[in-house]
Amino acid sequence: MDINGKVAVVTGGGSGIGRATAIRLAQAGARVVVVDLDERGAGETAARIAQAGAAAAAFGADVARPAEVAAMLDFAGGRFGGLDILHNNAGITTGDPGYPEAGLEQWQRVIDINLRAVILATQLALPLLRRRGGGAVVHTSSLAGLVGWAPDPIYAATKAAVVLFTQSLAPLAAENIRINCICPGGVNTPMLQRARQSAREKPPAELPLLEPEEVADGVLQLISDDTLAGRTLVIAPGLRDFAPLPPLPS
Repeated sequence: MDINGKVAVVTGGGSGIGRATAIRLAQAGARVVVVDLDERGAGETAARIAQAGAAAAAFGADVARPAEVAAMLDFAGGRFGGLDILHNNAGITTGDPGYPEAGLEQWQRVIDINLRAVILATQLALPLLRRRGGGAVVHTSSLAGLVGWAPDPIYAATKAAVVLFTQSLAPLAAENIRINCICPGGVNTPMLQRARQSAREKPPAELPLLEPEEVADGVLQLISDDTLAGRTLVIAPGLRDFAPLPPLPS
């Protein structure tokens, strides 16, 4: 896909991977809707893009709320005329107390943001992508979704589900709609910095970290390469490779 001139929606775009991806997409010529619960953060990302001479708009939304997921896509259509690229990037960890002490409401929100919002946004985006003759969707999963993460089983479970959701949608490539996901290891983001304050989730101090821009480059690879569908790109310090894709039953 030639990103130039396309319309992209990036959730969790107010900081971290989402901000880096929104900026990279704009640098490649996309018009970007930056979505975040933190409206100020989304606005700062959009302002950076605008200052560089590209087109962007901020939209405040809680992707755990289905009506707000629908509204963000409607906003993209109204502002820029359609949708070509969706980056489902918003995500959270369980925090303290972790599982199994965490209450239902606490870990249900992790599921709602990390998984349900991905499924719903993709579902609502598909008709919009079909109207444009196809498009690209990238989900942000995690290395924890491939190997597990004992400090936060709920987070790991949601990210594993995103990987299998991605693989299951590979046949949409027949409609020129390519859905892929990226599984980064530890990334130097505000979410990781918050995890460092958690006694349960605290990553090792010596854990090598990626910068958000490194992950954003992987996201753009998944968007740009028309041969990729249903694939999982694993990216960590010293590693950048695709996870094996088992054949789907006919």
